[in-house]
Amino acid sequence: MKTSPPRSRQWNFITFFFILILVIYSLYSSKLIFNKGESSNCALPSSHVTENLERSENGRSPPPQNSTSEEEPEEDSLISTLLPEKQPTQLKHVVFGIAASSSLWDKRKEYIKLWWRPGETRGVVWLDKNVRVSKDEEKSLPEIRISGETSKFDYTNRQGKRSALRISRVVSETLRLGLEDVRWFVMGDDDTVFIVDNVIRVLSKYDHNQFYYIGSSSESHIQNILFSYAMAYGGGGFAISYPLAKELEKMQDRCIQRYPGLYGSDDRIQACMAELGVPLTKETGFHQYDVYGNLLGLLGAHPVTPLVSLHHLDVVDPIFPGMSRIDGLRRLFESVQHDSASIIQQSFCYNKKSHWSISVSWGYVVQIMRGIISPRELEMPTRTFLNWYRRADYTAYAFNTRPVAKHPCQKPFLFYLSSVNYDEKRRQIIGVYTRHKEPHPYCRWKDDSPEKLSSVIVLKRSDSSRWDRSPRRDCCRVLPSRRDSIMYLWVDNCRQGEISEL
Repeated sequence: MKTSPPRSRQWNFITFFFILILVIYSLYSSKLIFNKGESSNCALPSSHVTENLERSENGRSPPPQNSTSEEEPEEDSLISTLLPEKQPTQLKHVVFGIAASSSLWDKRKEYIKLWWRPGETRGVVWLDKNVRVSKDEEKSLPEIRISGETSKFDYTNRQGKRSALRISRVVSETLRLGLEDVRWFVMGDDDTVFIVDNVIRVLSKYDHNQFYYIGSSSESHIQNILFSYAMAYGGGGFAISYPLAKELEKMQDRCIQRYPGLYGSDDRIQACMAELGVPLTKETGFHQYDVYGNLLGLLGAHPVTPLVSLHHLDVVDPIFPGMSRIDGLRRLFESVQHDSASIIQQSFCYNKKSHWSISVSWGYVVQIMRGIISPRELEMPTRTFLNWYRRADYTAYAFNTRPVAKHPCQKPFLFYLSSVNYDEKRRQIIGVYTRHKEPHPYCRWKDDSPEKLSSVIVLKRSDSSRWDRSPRRDCCRVLPSRRDSIMYLWVDNCRQGEISEL
């Protein structure tokens, strides 16, 4: 009779068997883990190779393999060859639309001639009627066209004129001409003077493929309340990107019909922009100049931003005393030709020996005051002008102003630009500013009087890239002079650590 093995032996065998299985499984798992990083270099299993061959035979290419690091530069160079670099905005990308009146054409065409560059600038003057233009003038003026009919639109504002309807459609009518390679449309009046290079500098900051409506408000607080702070004033000029102009053109005629009670063209444009949902992007270098009188206070303390436009030049005094409006602007443009980026940019310095405060508006005027006036005051425009309602009201403006000095010793001595030249040897712009002859009240101060000066000579280097950097005023330095009647100043970028202080 056979006896069965004891029960304990059976349990030992089972335990050993399970332990063996666990060891084998652990070894197998560890091998897979350690070889995981090398699996990407292994050949594809035969099933995958067969599958890829079948795809190739059926006309379908196998999935692309990862390129090596050595192949990537070749692909990048190929892409860069096929895709040209993004071009910065240039003058050829901008089209001007100028709203003009046939009744004022003979006078105001002279303003357009000042800034228009035949063969370079592109644009159209839109008139209400045909005008006579000589063959010589045709070369120095933009193309002239007659605006479309607007009799189908309602106009109910009793204080305004129906011409606002015609003018509001200038951008749309210019778009319909189908000009190529356009990025921006710039609107202005026939008495608007543009600093063309600064127009480009400002627009270059923005993506022309997006919706942009760029301009500025009025200097008059009351005008902004009556119309809108969200409106770009058309006389100062405004810019509309090409995609936005396309959207405006599609809906503008319907939009205009919804606002028959509005006064002008620019508020109609703003109403349509509101319907499109596009806000005003403010650039304070566009100047409406809703003021009367002398622009010295405004031009002598321009904000730290490029001068883009001037408007209402028939309303204000000539910017250079003793000259006609056109001749005065021609003189200003002599400086523009040498350094358009720096035109009327303000800088301050102090004459320690004579105890004078000096403010330079480059290319325009130098003002010398007895005593020490802080930069905080000097950068604030003096109220040499009246508001749009011909009143001396300090609350009437949308910016800070300061009163004209009443103290007899602090009346500024003015030195207006008389000539400007470029010294090629020294690579410097030399501006001569001659003292404006006007009576000054008696002063009891014992300090030196600027009256002994006949002229101020300002030296400067051209700085066309100044607006590529963060905005900052230039610094002004008083240079030694052998003659008591002449002061020499150097205007340039501020050195490290340099500030305007006495």
